[in-house]
Order: sequence, then C-alpha cells, then structure tokens
Amino acid sequence: MSAATESVEGTERTTRAGIYMYAVLPSDVEVDSEARGVGDPPAPVKLVRHDKIAALVSEIDVERPLGRPDELLAHERLLDATAAEVPVLPIRFGAVLADKGAVVDEFLAPHHDEFDAALQELDGKAEYIVRVRYVEAAVLGEIVRENPEVARLREAIRGKPEDVTRNERMRLGELINQAIEAKRQADTQKLTEVLTPLSVGVNVREPSHELDAANVAALVETAREAELVKAVEGAARDWDGRAKLRLLGPLAPYDFVTALKPEG
Repeated sequence: MSAATESVEGTERTTRAGIYMYAVLPSDVEVDSEARGVGDPPAPVKLVRHDKIAALVSEIDVERPLGRPDELLAHERLLDATAAEVPVLPIRFGAVLADKGAVVDEFLAPHHDEFDAALQELDGKAEYIVRVRYVEAAVLGEIVRENPEVARLREAIRGKPEDVTRNERMRLGELINQAIEAKRQADTQKLTEVLTPLSVGVNVREPSHELDAANVAALVETAREAELVKAVEGAARDWDGRAKLRLLGPLAPYDFVTALKPEG
C-alpha cells in the first residue's frame, strides 16, 4: 500500500492508501467522471483493466475503518447505478487490496475466464425486486372471516385485562402468525407466476417484515423493463386494498450471483 502525508489542523500524519473494490465489469466500459464511491470525502471511481474484464475501484485510506451505514449505502448505490448500464459482478462490501497491481495479480488474472463467462451471461440483464406488504386491517379481516377460532378468541379477550386473558392472547397470536404465513406462501407463488414469464430467473427472498406478503427477486432483460412494470401494475390492481406492491430496480444481481470476496 502506498503512503501519503496530509496536513490536519497544522499537523501532519501519514496515511496508507489501498484500493477499495466494488465490482467486476467488462473492460470496454467507461466510468462517469462524476461517479463517487466510499470515503470521506467520497472518492472518484476508476477501472483497473485486465484483458476482457475490469475491477471498479477507488482509493481509500486504510487507516480509517469501514462500516458506517453511509459507506454501505454508497457502495450499493454505485453498484446499482452501474448495473443499470452494464453487467456487473458485485464485490462484497469492504474488500480492499494493496494496490492496482494486486487487483490484477491476485484477483482479476486468476479468475479471468470465469468472471468473463459470468459477465456474458448477465449482459443485458439486471435484478428487479418486487416487495408486497399486506394492509394490516385488510389481512386481519380476512383471517377473522376465514378462521372461526380466531373470531372466537377476539371476542373472548375484548375489553378484558391482558393478565386475565394471557393464554387466549398467546393462542390468538399463534393463529394469526400461522394464517399470515400460509397467505404469504400462496401470494408469493402468485407473484412468482406473474414474474416468471418475463424473467431469466426468479428467487424468493426472506420476508423483511411480519406483514410481508411476498419478496421476490427477478433477473430480467433490461429491454423488457416496460413489460415488467406493466405486469407489476396489473398485480397491484388485483391486490388493491389488500396489499401494496413496490418495484425496485434495476439493481446489481445480488440474488443471482455470489458476491465476490477477494483474498487480501
């Protein structure tokens, strides 16, 4: 790693610069001169090229520990903005190598062919995520109508102290959670059926909230984005009043490739 000296409030300190890595890209792309990555201040990003592939990188002071939420967000934003334009293989947050030579010798060169093949598979494609969340009052109303025991327990605890109805409340909570899980499975399957004809691949993601109805990632040709939007809008109309849909993307293909972790 290279060393540099900077002045801070009239004193000087030595910093050690390393190369922070974001993604692997095709080598024939160009980087926006305004693009910035992690760091304080945010650092300009560059390419380190090797034959058909390149690493998207920036310099970083390795004496300053990484891990702040804004740094993770900067990493993800840069990856997603890049994925909207070219195929990318994401590199796990926090990957740093000593210098540009190490990026080539320790990372790009040993894996050139597999990275190149993966990028060709991803060419023209990006990840999109569809998140569906139940409207709480609507889904609870469904459960009460469909499950007589839930309706009975709700009436049994109405207006009574919690300590007196603890067992009934616990049982009611269990039944509601079970019912939401069953609905989640069914609604995830419905959403998957909507997305599959438009997608190269579909992955079901873990719920991020207790009221999630579905959380599905799709790898889609970017040329078909308008079709995807139309399909999701149709699903939103079908679920209107019952659940709310949100479409995210284009994103880096986090759910379809394993984030790279260079050794260094």
